Amino acid sequence: MNTFVPSASAIERKWYVVDATDMTLGRLASEVAKVLRGKNKPTFTPFLDTGDYVIIINADKIKVTGKKMDQKIYFRHSDYVGSARYTTLREMMRTKPVRVVEHAVRGMLPQGPLGRQMYRKLYVYQGAEHNHQAQKPELLTF
Repeated sequence: MNTFVPSASAIERKWYVVDATDMTLGRLASEVAKVLRGKNKPTFTPFLDTGDYVIIINADKIKVTGKKMDQKIYFRHSDYVGSARYTTLREMMRTKPVRVVEHAVRGMLPQGPLGRQMYRKLYVYQGAEHNHQAQKPELLTF
């Protein structure tokens, strides 16, 4: 008996839209990462990108538990000496809520070229509007 390995042309990709209103950040990110990887399909293969496209709307309406709004810190550095910048989750949600969701999902994907390929199928929007109606996305609920 031979193991079935899907070819790149045989992989069918769907489009899903997720409403992030009142969803917990980590739980949303882990479920979206599963769909991006293709773990929800019977043809899942660890070394291939078998996942679907995901559109997340209302990224500014996510919630977190505990004291994460003030204690969770985002770090960035420009590679110049002394240029480290630290930002709290509260500040990031006020200025760039889309980046918060993207960062959470990206951390749950594989690290490397395959993970970057999967990450490119994620689209996050701050409000309820998105410009992917032509792809006829299905509503995905968790």
